[in-house]
Amino acid sequence: MRVNENKELIQAIDELENERGISKAYLLEALESALVSAYKRNFDSAENVSISINDTTGEVKVFSVKEVVEEVEDEMTQISIEAATKKDKKVKLGDTVQLEIIPKDFGRIAAQTAKQVIVQKIREAERNMVYTEYNDRKGEIVTGIIQKADGGTLVLDLGKLEGIMPVKDQIPTESYNVNDKIRAYVVSVERGLKGEPQVLVSRSHPDFVRKLFEFEIPEIYEGLIEIKSVSRDAGNRSKVAVYSVNENIDPVGSCVGQKGIRIQNIINELKGEKIDVIEWNEDPAIYISAALLPAQVMAVDVKEEEKFAQVIVPDDQLSLAIGKAGQNARLAARLTNWKIDIKSESQFRELLAYENAQEEEEVNDEE
Repeated sequence: MRVNENKELIQAIDELENERGISKAYLLEALESALVSAYKRNFDSAENVSISINDTTGEVKVFSVKEVVEEVEDEMTQISIEAATKKDKKVKLGDTVQLEIIPKDFGRIAAQTAKQVIVQKIREAERNMVYTEYNDRKGEIVTGIIQKADGGTLVLDLGKLEGIMPVKDQIPTESYNVNDKIRAYVVSVERGLKGEPQVLVSRSHPDFVRKLFEFEIPEIYEGLIEIKSVSRDAGNRSKVAVYSVNENIDPVGSCVGQKGIRIQNIINELKGEKIDVIEWNEDPAIYISAALLPAQVMAVDVKEEEKFAQVIVPDDQLSLAIGKAGQNARLAARLTNWKIDIKSESQFRELLAYENAQEEEEVNDEE
């Protein structure tokens, strides 16, 4: 490269460091490595070469790296001790020496390579910045515009990159159309095959509901109310367990809001998904009873070691407690992390009568 081009190169690298935060040393090292490859490719050379770029002037120097030997067998990679000591008397057998070479037309090749490397590193730096930005937003809610909606994976325009929403992360009861603006939960950020960041987003994830509560309920955002657990059948029903150490705060009432306005905003975002907000309790029997709402519970018998609960409900509450296709019982079990067996009062009485009869038979047999 000519002197002016050398200076322009260093100026460009300095600007990249100042404006984009790309290390000057990193760029020069990448450029030197790329120039070595360019030299070997353009000059069809098998010799070992190294290239240095002056970080102030931008001057490019090319060196042939050779091993000092007694007798030269490969002129490309070796130099005799006799020839080497003429250049440096301190050289010993086995050392390597660098001999500067001035290849014809290498300035033009160097200039082209420098442009390619800088463009490549700018792209890499931009990808890294976007990756870092969205990786820091993992677990948050983002807004995007649907670019692709063909019944399979959704592709969202998130501004600086695309968001991917697989079918399993979509709400089954929702319909999605191109140009719709939607909100979604950032599940993970990964790098694609070419290094581009890929953001995996979800609307069916239980933590999407958790985050919506944080947005709508100031007491949750401020830490006055804690969300203990969320279980969800996306598009149909969610259960959210809340708790406050402050006895003056009604956690359920605060989440529902006056005339239900707070919870309604969340329901609207979820296109009508039902949400049961229940109060968490350290007593598993009380907690499990609340988790089975809207059903009323008569009694709960817990086995702590097995994390198993036997629940008794009035006869007219059995179908409500179990729910359609077992949904209410399943969500309650997920919410509490307990195994729950639900029986109606009649079923329980029949079971007791059967067990008593069995005991009487055993006593009679023993007599």
